[in-house]
Amino acid sequence: MRSRFTPVLSVPLCIGINLIFLKISQSVCFESSVITEINSNMSISNEEAIKQLQHLMENLDEQKKNTFQNMHHGYPTETLVRFLKARDGNVAKAHQMLIDCLQWRVENDIDNVLAKPIPPDLYRGLRDSQLVGMSGFTKEGVPVIVVGVGLSTLDEVFDKYYVQSHIQMNEYRDRVILPTATKNHGQYIGTCVKVLDMTGLKLSALNQLRLLTSISTIDDLNYPEKTDAYYIVNAPYVFSACWKVVKPLLQERTRRKVHVLKGCGKEELLKVMDYASLPHFCRKGGSRLPRDYATGNTENCFSFDHVFHQQLYNYIKQQAILMESISPIRHGSFHVDLPEPDPADAKIAKTIETEFHKLESHNGLANEQNGLVVHFSCSVKPGES
Repeated sequence: MRSRFTPVLSVPLCIGINLIFLKISQSVCFESSVITEINSNMSISNEEAIKQLQHLMENLDEQKKNTFQNMHHGYPTETLVRFLKARDGNVAKAHQMLIDCLQWRVENDIDNVLAKPIPPDLYRGLRDSQLVGMSGFTKEGVPVIVVGVGLSTLDEVFDKYYVQSHIQMNEYRDRVILPTATKNHGQYIGTCVKVLDMTGLKLSALNQLRLLTSISTIDDLNYPEKTDAYYIVNAPYVFSACWKVVKPLLQERTRRKVHVLKGCGKEELLKVMDYASLPHFCRKGGSRLPRDYATGNTENCFSFDHVFHQQLYNYIKQQAILMESISPIRHGSFHVDLPEPDPADAKIAKTIETEFHKLESHNGLANEQNGLVVHFSCSVKPGES
């Protein structure tokens, strides 16, 4: 599969942002001076760009037309706007990005990924090590995605399943969660907000660079502009030091998306969502020990036993049964080509690496790594998993 590079500084930022922010999406938007927003993020001054992109999309072959329908779920214009934003309003670049995305979907059978369940025993292991889930909705009806950045312990044994699970969550969000939210709220909802828990964040987590960079690159290229805001909670000194050096490298509109909250962020988050949608790690002042994320806790947003993950997994099983009635499939069989990350990420990773060396020298944080060698190489060959 050919490499596809984003033309500007991409966010997330390798592991410094990939793990610390996990996935602060690339936030390349139209300049505010030319935007007059109407309805679903359309702008009067950019209606012509949308029309041009719509015209270009009329020439799709049958496979790409079908997968595009599965992408937009009845909101094709809003989908085109997202890709235009991701390419700063450049119609030609947005069109190429969208064509590449559709080709990626066709080549990797993304339309059927929700009919390929991961074996239950493996899925539970994924949920215990890749801490991600959904806690509810904001007061505006936007889904609240939660990520346990600090205590995620990604095991390379599950690498291909982490990628599969991540794409399944993206597709479930886009095909089930967001359409349901749109219907319930009476207006189009096509994005989410994310609450990132930094509890337990250590430098040793940097060893997960390659996998997380690959996952985030998949998001940047194929699911652009899907996150409105990132709320950072329970941030330790390691995060603060990293954020200090990374923040100046980001675009202003991206910086506006990131909100670093005091402590567990409970008071600030309650302005955005009701208590029922507040993540479990924000209700009790943060999760301080790994056992707080233990299996079997139905209040834990990350647990396989949480209602979100139960509904997601049951949906995938049901889709698999429907698919098998048409054409037998092999459960758990899934492979996706991993794109190469933006070379600009390597520069930022190097900046973070330099900062960590300073931390080691001045704060004795080398002991925290316990002899770990941190590799900042962002190179992932296409097809490697």
